[in-house]
This record gives sequence, C-alpha cells and structure tokens, in this order.
Amino acid sequence: MSAVIKRFPVRLDTRRGTVDMTHGSGGRAMAQLIEELFVRHLDNNLLRQGNDQAMFPVDAGRMVMSTDGHVISPVFFPGGNIGSLSVHGTVNDVAMSGAKPLYLSAAFILEEGFPLADLERVVMGMAKAASAAGVPVVTGDTKVVEKGKGDGVFITTTGVGVVPEGVNISGNRAQAGDAILVSGTLGDHGVAIMSSRENLEFETSIESDSAALHTLVADMVNAVADIHCLRDPTRGGLATTLNELAHQSGVGMTLNEDAIPVNPAVTAACELLGLDPLYVANEGKLICVCDPGDADRLLQVMRVHPLGRDAARIGEVVEDAHGFVTLDTSFGGSRVIDWLAGEQLPRIC
Repeated sequence: MSAVIKRFPVRLDTRRGTVDMTHGSGGRAMAQLIEELFVRHLDNNLLRQGNDQAMFPVDAGRMVMSTDGHVISPVFFPGGNIGSLSVHGTVNDVAMSGAKPLYLSAAFILEEGFPLADLERVVMGMAKAASAAGVPVVTGDTKVVEKGKGDGVFITTTGVGVVPEGVNISGNRAQAGDAILVSGTLGDHGVAIMSSRENLEFETSIESDSAALHTLVADMVNAVADIHCLRDPTRGGLATTLNELAHQSGVGMTLNEDAIPVNPAVTAACELLGLDPLYVANEGKLICVCDPGDADRLLQVMRVHPLGRDAARIGEVVEDAHGFVTLDTSFGGSRVIDWLAGEQLPRIC
C-alpha cells in the first residue's frame, strides 16, 4: 500500500469523483484508475504482472475462445449489473462447448462523467462473479470517450477454456429423435431488465437469472459425454436459439407448450408488456439436445444442481428439410415459432 501512496500522492476519489478523459490517456491518471480500482478488486497473480497480455498454462485438450460485448441498459438491474453479466455471459459461451473456462480478459469503454462510485460497483460485481466462477480476469484494457458519445460503460469480455477429450458438442449435431431439454424457467432476465428500465412494479419481484453455468455443464458432461448440442438462449430467447440450432443441423423441432417452464410472474409481465416469453432473453439457462435415451439421466443430474432445479424436457428434434420449429399449444393447435424479426428488447445484454 505504501508503494501506491508514493506513486499517487492523492488517492482516487471513488465516492464523489467521475471518469474524465485523462483516465483513458495512458498517463498517470489512467495508471491510478487501473491500480486503485480495477486491480484492487480483480487482483490475481497474472493481472498483477501489469503486462499488455497474460501468459498462462493450459491443460491438454482443444482450446475454446469466445468474445462478447455488453451494452445493457440499465447498468444495474435486479439480480446483477453489467460487470457480473459480462463474466456470466462469456463463461457460458465457453461452457456451451463442454469446455472448462479458464481465464477472462475485459475491455472497458467508459464515458466521460460516469461516476467512479458506479464504476467501482460494476468492477466489484465483475470481481464477485469471477471469483464465484473460479475464472479470473487476467488482462484487460480501458478507454474513455467524450461525454455524450457513450452511455456510461460498455464492456467486452473474452474467455478461453479447454474441451476435454471425448466431448464433441456443436450446434450441427442435432438429429431426428433427439430430446430437447431446458435447465429452468425462461424469460426472467429480459423481464427483469424491462421492468427496471421502465420502472414497472409487479406483485412479485422478478430478478435476472444471470449466472455462470459451467459447473452445471461439467456435471452434465460427466454424466453423459455425448451430448449433441448446448446453447444458452440469450438474445431472442428460446425460440430464436432453437431456430439457430435447427438451421445449423438441417432439422426441425417440435415443442410442447405445457412442458415449457415459465415463472408465473414472468408470464403475467409478458402479457402486460405484450411480449412472448419464448423470445425473451435469458442469462442463466441452457438448452440441451441429446439422444432420447440420455434425457432422463441428464434431467436427473440437472435437477440436483442449484441452476437446474426446474429442468424440463420440452420437445424433440424431427426430420424437416425446411428447418421449422413448431409449438403444440395448450389449446390443442400448432403454430410455427419463427426467427425473431427485429429486436424485441434492445440493450438486454
């Protein structure tokens, strides 16, 4: 701590100060912001080295890398903030390959005038999420744009991981007859963001489901190595994600509406807002496509895990050259669940 005081005679005022252009200049102010705010909360041996890159060992296997930008509005929402979301989103993208996530990088785009107290809350959210996931942030970057040319804070995170031998999970492996599973209730994140953004109040509080799913995936892979597809249904929700998988694999899919888990509060909010929960974003749920003979075993494993308690089998993969996703409705009819046209909820992640 004494070294910090000698280098920076005046401490960073994280209670009343704001981001200014010098914090992105590459000079003393930027070094102080990085040292007294970012490194202080995200501290680990690799980050502390202070290099423009991080060198790290990896286990044997195939490397996986994913990059994700986060522009969510509002920055703080029930169940998390943009910092925790940036960790969860990238950890999950890596994990959907069956990989063990190892390390993260983070790039911050800050708007001049953004309160340092809010920035510290964001970084603390990121640090808590990374620590809980066991996936440290080992390198990063900070840039500042003029007031009015940003929206507080944007974060880009990149994650790397390793896929163990014998695991081959990909969006092009869905086959006719496969079972479609989800790990829990749908639409929680999107409705939490919308209610926070519009200052809506419901009888029951709705929180984002934002969470790191890699430990759930690890349990599933340990139980059934030959899972065909995994995907987290973020923007565009369940409907758009299943259309993506159907397109990749050249198959169709049929869903059972009564089997799809949706929190009653989310259902009510969607009715009020004119939204379809099948298209609403999630940040802590996954879709699994597997051999039908493995479905019961996977559901059993998922329901034991805290993030899979409400797991359900919601449909099956069918032969269909057109790649349609259809829904057998509660009323006995059937309708096509098409790709999302436009953006139902912008700035959702």
